[in-house]
Amino acid sequence: MKKGIIKNVIVTGLISIMAVGLAGCGNSATKKEDTGVLDSIKESGKLVVGLSADYAPYEFHIIENGQDKIVGFDVSLAKEIADELDVELEIKEMDFDALITALPAGKVDMVISGMNPTEKRKKAVDFSDIYYTANHGILVRAEDTDKYTNFSDLDGLKVGAQLGSTQAELASTLIKDANLQLLSNVNNLILELKSGKVDAVVMEVGVAQMAVKNNPELAVGKPVYEETDSGNAIAIAKGNEDLVKIVNGVISRITEDGTMNKYIEEATILSSEAVEE
Repeated sequence: MKKGIIKNVIVTGLISIMAVGLAGCGNSATKKEDTGVLDSIKESGKLVVGLSADYAPYEFHIIENGQDKIVGFDVSLAKEIADELDVELEIKEMDFDALITALPAGKVDMVISGMNPTEKRKKAVDFSDIYYTANHGILVRAEDTDKYTNFSDLDGLKVGAQLGSTQAELASTLIKDANLQLLSNVNNLILELKSGKVDAVVMEVGVAQMAVKNNPELAVGKPVYEETDSGNAIAIAKGNEDLVKIVNGVISRITEDGTMNKYIEEATILSSEAVEE
């Protein structure tokens, strides 16, 4: 009888310890879901922003005072939001196609990475107001500039685009029977183009222009697709209207007073200087 009682006490104690342990191991996603992302940000004292730093002048790497640093106008926008919330900014770099899933998983508080608020993405996350609108085009080898005058000239050819991007969707829509080569990193797509493994890469015109500065053997192609009902917005996990409202307020303020244009110009110049160095 005593052995049975002791055994039951031990088992009960172990179950209690496991329950406490499991409660303590709750991940950040559970915490943010229970308290809300805004409360979680204020409690931690930091804003964690996810991005893919291979997309100058949005976000890119530079060496400053011997240290690797991520800069760009998306980073400047992120700092504005962090300042508004009176918290520190933490940048978390990851592949572009992993950014959306990182939000409900609680790995980041928001995504600022030149992302278009497509209907498909809206099913998974919420978006801020548009903070920048861009045109889409193609990056080609310099000798092929006059060869591709419109998107249909690429029908049936090997075309590169960033995995999970709006440009990938555009390529499949605008180019008939395209043999799409989708990679997570834009820099790898550029290498594929230079080596002749793809005939063109669909990307934003501004990003293509930055790529040419670093790769004079390449050129921005003539085809251009102008966005009329989209642009770039900040992604936030669903159910955080209070945080979206604050973010929209920041976007409105820096757009109206010209600060956003200043950030874009500074990032463009900085990315050009980084190439020259």
